[in-house]
Amino acid sequence: MPGSRGARRMVRWGLRHGLMRRMVARQAKRGELGGRLLVDPTVIADPYPFYEQLRERGRLVDTGLVLATVDHELSTAMLRSPDFGVGQRMPENMPGVARAAVRFGGDWALGPAQPPSMLASDPPDHTRYRKLVTRAFSAKNVAALRSRTEGIADELLEKMARSERADVAADFAALLPATVIAEMLGAPLDMRDQFLEWGEGGALSLDAGLSYRDFRRSERDIDALHTWMLDHFERVRRAPSEDILSSLVAAHDEGSLSTDELSSIAMLLLAAGFETTVNLISNGAALLLAHPEQAELLRAEPKHWGTAIDEMLRFESPVQRTGRVAYSDTELAGIPVKRGSFILTHLAGANRDPAVFADPQRFDVTRADAHKHLAFSQGIHFCIGAALARMEGEVALRALVERFPGMRSAGTPVRRRTKLLRGYASLPVRLDRASVPA
Repeated sequence: MPGSRGARRMVRWGLRHGLMRRMVARQAKRGELGGRLLVDPTVIADPYPFYEQLRERGRLVDTGLVLATVDHELSTAMLRSPDFGVGQRMPENMPGVARAAVRFGGDWALGPAQPPSMLASDPPDHTRYRKLVTRAFSAKNVAALRSRTEGIADELLEKMARSERADVAADFAALLPATVIAEMLGAPLDMRDQFLEWGEGGALSLDAGLSYRDFRRSERDIDALHTWMLDHFERVRRAPSEDILSSLVAAHDEGSLSTDELSSIAMLLLAAGFETTVNLISNGAALLLAHPEQAELLRAEPKHWGTAIDEMLRFESPVQRTGRVAYSDTELAGIPVKRGSFILTHLAGANRDPAVFADPQRFDVTRADAHKHLAFSQGIHFCIGAALARMEGEVALRALVERFPGMRSAGTPVRRRTKLLRGYASLPVRLDRASVPA
């Protein structure tokens, strides 16, 4: 019954977001940094000064909500340690009342924040899932995609050049990676805008303390993508090809994956294939607009593009934070950590750790150690699409600054609504007339 479905969704929201939302609001009202980092609009708009406040308080800080760190060494150690995981193995700690509530809440949407998503799975499940998709993102396969990516970039820039004004985020940064990943998965390009909409809704589920309205939207968008995927799997069965989705469908039909596992992996590949790269490209474009001398250096010395992409990832991390649970009494860089402790590492803060990066608040596309950033995480959850994202970012941004050397800001940029993911929903620019056909 509709009323029952609504009640079950309300329970799911309460368990996942409602209680956390109340706790975070209470902490933020008291001025606690942990709460402010999650809900204060001023802090969300520019979190970097607040990461420095956290750094001043110590290497591992109790924020009143969780243990948190912006320490590069400590973050790296935790992300690589087998003593920490994403929480899949801790349900035995849940009180009986909470377990009953989980059962009443019914089926959760197959989102990125809970199993069987690779993001929310520990070994051996995570190992099994990752083994099935690693080959598609090999260096050889990514290199083979470069010329097609260059062609997509040229097509999008040609369309932008028909006007003196454009939106780099909406007209370019979003469409390029969405096109690439859709082609990789054998998905129809006329679904591209719909995928972006569903992906935006699904990405909301990664944030803590969602409003009920946003939670409902995220579940509906995830369920809609899941339904589409199930139909698409049948199309793939009728006409299999050499793409990764055909391989995953075959693995399911051979018994290596359940239906939910198949759909979850496929949805994550589709959404993750453009969500973080959209942010890399839009953040990179905004940084080059704000630092035109750096853009000029890259035009004069294109050998620096590889380093420039790493510096963009370091300076403005598309993924701001991630968390892990201690599965045993352990330690991090000599600091004791008790079993069951949840530690939030602010990757974007670790990427500006002065113990690793000299003058870390300076954007420098020639920074020799920019590759030490943690934007793609570390350990077994290191981003499987990192090489693809780097390639797409370099192709896209190089084509953009070479095609429009006089491009400049033409309005107020608008950040995306997500807090864990940081990028732009809108980045209006004025294009130089020399590059726009008469």
